[in-house]
Amino acid sequence: MRPAPTILHLDMDAFYASAEQAAKPSLRGKAVVVGGLGPRGVVATASYEARRLGVHSAMPTAQARRLAPNAAYLVPRFSLYRTVSEQVMGLLGRLSPLVEPLSLDEAFVDLEAGGMADDAASARATGEGLRAAIHAVTGLSGSVGLAGSKMLAKIASEQAKPDGLVLIEPGTERDLLAPLSVRVLPGVGPATGDHLRRAGMTTVHDLAEAGEAELVRLVGKAHGHGLHRMALGLDDRPVVAERDAKSVSVEDTFDVDLHDRVRVRAEVERLAVRCVERLRAADRSGRTVVLKVRRYDFSTLTRSETLRGPTDDPTVVREAAGRLLESVDTTGGVRLLGVGVTGLADFTQEDLFAQAADARELARRAVEEREPAGEDGGRESAPEPEPEEPSEPLAARRWPAGHDVHHEAHGHGWVQGSGVGRVTVRFEQPWSAPGRVLTFRVDDPRLLPADPLPLVREPPDYSSWPASLPKSRSGPDPAAGGLSSP
Repeated sequence: MRPAPTILHLDMDAFYASAEQAAKPSLRGKAVVVGGLGPRGVVATASYEARRLGVHSAMPTAQARRLAPNAAYLVPRFSLYRTVSEQVMGLLGRLSPLVEPLSLDEAFVDLEAGGMADDAASARATGEGLRAAIHAVTGLSGSVGLAGSKMLAKIASEQAKPDGLVLIEPGTERDLLAPLSVRVLPGVGPATGDHLRRAGMTTVHDLAEAGEAELVRLVGKAHGHGLHRMALGLDDRPVVAERDAKSVSVEDTFDVDLHDRVRVRAEVERLAVRCVERLRAADRSGRTVVLKVRRYDFSTLTRSETLRGPTDDPTVVREAAGRLLESVDTTGGVRLLGVGVTGLADFTQEDLFAQAADARELARRAVEEREPAGEDGGRESAPEPEPEEPSEPLAARRWPAGHDVHHEAHGHGWVQGSGVGRVTVRFEQPWSAPGRVLTFRVDDPRLLPADPLPLVREPPDYSSWPASLPKSRSGPDPAAGGLSSP
């Protein structure tokens, strides 16, 4: 524990949903749900308006629709979220060399390591300056917690939501934690929480009073020791700038169970290629290929194969995943498939034969795409495509709800919905008034997918920040008990 609250935890408020509301003026102040929209979709994020109706993350989308039938249901736009996240993380990096991202919208920062704070007053000023900078650059709000440990800083940011700052004064930690649920402590999930509840422990005070020996008896030596220390407010975990990934994986849940073995194999191969794309994007390779299969009865099977050396070759991973599939009984149907790579490394030890085969396959596909067959079975020169023509058949295009489009006559907009050969679009921009709604045929050549627009038209230049911290924006005061807020 530090004697000053110099560990900062930032958590963006309802990140995906807030970004969608900022991008779509017609949705501001309304219930917005972002997630999978199919029969088996789940909620990724709900706006605060939707949360007041009972919708929350990880809830089945079908249940959310029953609770909030009039909410806007949108498919995630990760390209936008990653862009905004990079802006936020860039601001955090100006505060300290020790920034520990936990996700796109959440991170710890060691303010002391960056020379930005050494007491409560300087920590508060830095936190308020950060909130103002984030709002100016992204148009979004983030909640900030400040404390002498990571655990307490995260608890403080939860207390600060939405759009606030809470600082836990040194010496008040035990009083603050005592009445809180055991679920606020790291590592206490639903199962452990229920186990402790059956033992009569529902608050952090109960854990502290039970003593270390009793907690060890209940949950084991390693977990019991750590749990008792956290109940006393003790947390010495440092902020770690580099969080090394242990695996890279992708998975898909299908709206309808897959029964066709050929289709299952094709999906596994497709996931293997996507997994390698992520692996290469991270400049990593891996030695162990893992296949995950969730069957019709919700039973989940995993199979793995360890290669001779690390690889990022798509053919090697695809073939390994295919071999693993052969050992899995998919009779009855498959509802989820996943492919992952573990045992990550910064170098590769390629299977040269597989690499050569993959190169030949890519070359063959490129030739076929470039030189279509003539009527006589030979090859002929392909005509130059028109620049404005889309790369896929117009009628085959998909229009996910919430995604960006551009119409040559009406400009930029977003998809409100599609079906029965029609797509409905609302034409508006982040900095415009709510726009009008028009409907088109799905194969209208004048309507094309588009990239997201920035949420702030002309963000201020923060190249010299935080040399002179901006003044704090006014925000709600979420203080309670031993918490200190603006």
